[in-house]
Amino acid sequence: MTLEDDMVLLRPLEEDDVPAIVAACQDPEIPRWTSVPSPYTEADAHGWLESDEEESYAIVDKATGELLGSIGVRYPRSGVGEVGYWVKREARGRGVATRALALLARWALEARDLGRFQLRAEVENEASQRVAEKAGFVREGVLRSELLIKGERRDVVMYSLVRDDL
Repeated sequence: MTLEDDMVLLRPLEEDDVPAIVAACQDPEIPRWTSVPSPYTEADAHGWLESDEEESYAIVDKATGELLGSIGVRYPRSGVGEVGYWVKREARGRGVATRALALLARWALEARDLGRFQLRAEVENEASQRVAEKAGFVREGVLRSELLIKGERRDVVMYSLVRDDL
């Protein structure tokens, strides 16, 4: 599966992406907001590529092919998809995450026949909340102590997109 707009391309992750993934995940902001381990190693990247816990895609610059980040979807229950993503430091602030999220959300709702596509962003992660809102997601509320990352319970803001929102 590949998806694209005039700026980004989503494609399956490949072994050739490992060095760029490892380099990007050295940025402390990525493990701060995600389950990405720190320090992040090549073994971590290979393990993630071999995992079947989620459908993961590379976010690449359509013009250059440069890896800008990753976006993935899990299916916690029937008819529901949940998205997670990260974008490397150099690509932030350019709309990359918003574009990737909008592309994947529409595809997931239509092609995977989902009734709901959701996103959890930590209460303090205002950048991720802005991405969700710019991509058309609706803020539903705060779920207290919802997320466990690196042994710590965290509050999240729940966002969703349903077919009627498209």
